[in-house]
Amino acid sequence: MNLAKLFETQKLLDDRIVDEHNLYGQDLLPKKILALQVELAELANEWRGFKFWSRDQAPRTELFDEEYDLIHMESVGLEQKNPLLEEFSDCLHFILSIGNDLAVDIERFTILPFENKTLLEQFSQTYYVISDLEHDPSQISLIIVLQHFIALGEMLGFTPEQIKQAYYQKNKINHQRQTDHY
Repeated sequence: MNLAKLFETQKLLDDRIVDEHNLYGQDLLPKKILALQVELAELANEWRGFKFWSRDQAPRTELFDEEYDLIHMESVGLEQKNPLLEEFSDCLHFILSIGNDLAVDIERFTILPFENKTLLEQFSQTYYVISDLEHDPSQISLIIVLQHFIALGEMLGFTPEQIKQAYYQKNKINHQRQTDHY
């Protein structure tokens, strides 16, 4: 997966949002970090593996039959919806956006693969390193978040191609939302 290309693509969306919402000169980093934390919670909610009180702990990976979603998906050319992958993509959008704010040169860093023993531990570790990013907004902190996040995606069973495709589909939706004055 070409992360440098994803960072560039995200920058175009970020610049558009700043321009269209007149956000020049505002420090959006704290809001982006909170948004990332919220999106990670939404990802965990679609994963469902922590819901010990429920008999239904299967990840949400199939198309919903919600009329609005289907109409919206058709309007941007999407054929299938995977809520788990979509939430993963939403997280990736904010990680890339934060990386752009921190001027991360992804080619300077090596993303080392690693994984924890369970998905629950990986979600917890990812929350933890995002908290660190909040207190130490640096390139290194962002790379650590990215490493944990990529490991999480691998543990969820996503291939680099699925992640890239989902990112570009969601990017298209996000641009359409700006056009629609979302």
